[in-house]
Formats: sequence, C-alpha cells, structure tokens
Amino acid sequence: MSGHNKWSTIKRKKGALDAKRSAMFSRIAKEIAVAVKEGGPDPDGNPRLRTAIQNAKGVSMPKDNIERAISKSAGDGVNYQEITFEGYAPGGVAVFIECLTDNNNRTVASIRSIFNKRNGTLGTNGSLSSVFERKGVFTIPVPDGKDVEEFQFELIELGAEDFDDVVEDEEEGTKSFVAYTSMEGFAGFSKALEEAKVTVTNASLQRIPNEYNMKDLGTSEGVSVLKMIEAFEDDDDVQAVYHNLNVTDEMEAQME
Repeated sequence: MSGHNKWSTIKRKKGALDAKRSAMFSRIAKEIAVAVKEGGPDPDGNPRLRTAIQNAKGVSMPKDNIERAISKSAGDGVNYQEITFEGYAPGGVAVFIECLTDNNNRTVASIRSIFNKRNGTLGTNGSLSSVFERKGVFTIPVPDGKDVEEFQFELIELGAEDFDDVVEDEEEGTKSFVAYTSMEGFAGFSKALEEAKVTVTNASLQRIPNEYNMKDLGTSEGVSVLKMIEAFEDDDDVQAVYHNLNVTDEMEAQME
C-alpha cells in the first residue's frame, strides 16, 4: 500500500501544517468529546478515548488541552453527531467526508455548497461502498537501533496485515511507517501494541480506496479536485476527507 499519503491527505509544507494546528487540536477535542460521551472519562476503560488521547499526544497537543477536553465532555459539554457524505468531484473522483457536528443543518448546507461551487455531485449514503474499504491505520516510529524488517515481522505477529514504505524525518533523525489492519482487527491490534509497549503516534479507522478504483487525471483537472478536497478539510465540522485520485508530483507542486 505504498503511497498512502498521496490520496488520503493533501501534502503541505510544515509551515502550512503549523498554521492549521489549532484546527487539528479542535478535531481531536471533538473526538475526545464523542469518546467520553460514548464510554466515560476514564481512558483505562474506554479504548476509543485512549486512542484519541494517543493521537492528541502524537501531534503535541498540550496536556492541559487534553484534560480540559475530557473534563468538559464529562459534564454538560456539546453533543456531537457523526455524519458522513459521499459524492463525486470533477473527473469522477470519489469523495467520502466524515464529520462531527452539533448542527446537522449547518453541516449539510456547507458540504452541499462546496460540492455545488466546485462542480461536484453530492450522492447518497452507500453509493461509494465499493470504492472504499475501512481499515485500521497506525503510524509507528521505528525504535532506535531496531532493524525495520525484524520490527515489522514482530508487528505481523501482533496483527498487522500490510505496511507503507519507511519515511525518514531528516530534521528529527527518526524513521516511521504506516501499518494496516482490517477494520475488525483494529481494536485487537491496538491492544496488542499497547501490551507490547510499542509507540504509536496516530491510530484511526480510515477509508482506503481500492487500487482498481483509483482515478488518473491531468494536472489541471487534478488540482481543481485537490482544491475541492482542501475546501472540505477547511470546514470546521469536517474530521476527515478521503478520495481516490492518483495525486502526481505536478499536482502537489501547484498546491504549494
């Protein structure tokens, strides 16, 4: 599954990521709120909350922010509803949008407006069931001094099914890769990693496009699709956006 980041998110420079840090924290705080409402404020007995806290730490969300989100949600905090949207961008690119919202009417109107303004088509739920498959996605740093292949073999024994290529952060001097599980294997692999004391910087269930459904477009048309994806990602109610466009280096260069 090499190249996961090409289609699940839009590549951005570090400065742009830093500028969106507040939005990132907001999304994680919402996930914490939903987890607390669903399973209580104790992470020891709430796997979804443990994962949300782990992801918060993975993006350096301050401890005070995490504790405040948990405390607020355990009281009379806002109740968020999970809703999804499915549709098509120009060129027949499939787009799947996950939202957490406290106002369905606002969210529906916003998502529909983006589809309309960007020449897309909002479809019905279930229309993309054959395009995307839900999988567990784990970003795992390679421990210092550890052989990558040996480490990945250990993870296979714990439940990993596939891996992306290793990515090296030259500034930090670290290596990491993405490991995948089935949707059904997500919880078990999470628990196995925790028991094995394997560090995970992010873990989530994501919608992975099937390889035979990937779309190839020219640079200009591809950039218009990526701008549409970016518009969705900039909406405060949107948690994640998935698509099946094969993103080229030329497209990414024009988005920078």
